[in-house]
Amino acid sequence: MTEQRSQAEIVRQSLKKRYRKERRFRLYGMVAIFIALASLFILFADIINKGHTGFIKTTITLDVSLDGEQMYLTDPTDAEQRSMADFSAPIIAALEELIPGTETGAQRRELKGLVGNYAPNEISDLLRANPELLNTTQTFEFQAHDQVSVYVKHADDPKYSIRLSEQQQEWVDYLQGQGVIDTSFNDTLFQRGDSRDPGNAGILGAIVGSLLTMLVTLVISFPMGIAAAVYLEEFAPQNKITDFIEVNINNLAAVPSIIFGLLGLAVFIGLFGMPRSIPVVGGLVLALMTLPTIIISSRAAIKSVPPSIREAAEGIGASKMQVVLHHVIPLAMPGMLTGSIIGMAQALGETAPLLLIGMVAFIVDVPEGFFDSATVLPVQIYLWASSSEQGFIELASAGIMVLLTFMISMNALAIWLRKRLERRW
Repeated sequence: MTEQRSQAEIVRQSLKKRYRKERRFRLYGMVAIFIALASLFILFADIINKGHTGFIKTTITLDVSLDGEQMYLTDPTDAEQRSMADFSAPIIAALEELIPGTETGAQRRELKGLVGNYAPNEISDLLRANPELLNTTQTFEFQAHDQVSVYVKHADDPKYSIRLSEQQQEWVDYLQGQGVIDTSFNDTLFQRGDSRDPGNAGILGAIVGSLLTMLVTLVISFPMGIAAAVYLEEFAPQNKITDFIEVNINNLAAVPSIIFGLLGLAVFIGLFGMPRSIPVVGGLVLALMTLPTIIISSRAAIKSVPPSIREAAEGIGASKMQVVLHHVIPLAMPGMLTGSIIGMAQALGETAPLLLIGMVAFIVDVPEGFFDSATVLPVQIYLWASSSEQGFIELASAGIMVLLTFMISMNALAIWLRKRLERRW
């Protein structure tokens, strides 16, 4: 009897020890999840804190007298006259009317520094399109200079260095009080391509370039990946050749993305002579990078189809091709789509392979086709982040928020498709 109690006590002690280990293991898992979520929260909070001001623009609204004599312009349709005209003069004159006591040449130069560099071009473009507006007064909403924008948005933040003179800061405060300088949503960010001036820089060109590149990637990688997965899983004989192919597909999924950039540089540009920095080349490179992911996920989806589906189809006389096309692929398609969308989301965030094929170029115009020079969102963010101007740092953080929105949306779409289309056996 004593021996039985001793045995029972040993079992109870063993169970208590096992339960303590299980509780500790659950606690470690909860701590790991908490640390991961906290890290993500800190990352997103930092990006949003730095980038939300990138969605805000600072403008100066002025009533500008388009005096032809002041601008040395008599015929706005004459390209030679426009090239020699002084379109900054009426802007400075409009500021002088608002700010009294600005008469010296140094003050006039400081006044000019309040308005963005693109402001004279706006007057030139308006007069070229509407010559009849010469010698009239028009209301313009100019982009403020980058340093003025930094001062307006971050005057109280010691992390930002204010490069305006004390006189300019007083003028900005005065014009803000008069309602001449104001802030609003930065629609320019989504309406223009890149620019040397942060106030006029936008990501529309990068967004269009990304969409064109992703379209090429999808058209090439999705059908090829699905076809390769179906052949390897359903039709390929089990021999050393197919084993060799499978091993290499798995290895390619782990190859650094920059290797695919080197391959694209050597083959598509070096061997075939294709132009640099075009969506077609970028799409081909990203398609090669995405193919292993699509093939692996598609094979897993095909394996998940129960053998009874195949056996039932074969039992009523369906051929092997009919079994695959009419039964296996439709049932495996949700998993295939999920893997493809995740692979596309990964390709959307890639930078290294595109840098090697020249998509790091400064592109001002929005691309209109697959063979126009273009850049993509990750590369545009890289270019802005490497700039020393504070306005571009804000735009880089705003661009990261836009890119994350696209990537989260694609992953959410993959989850929704999987839940919507999957079947439980």
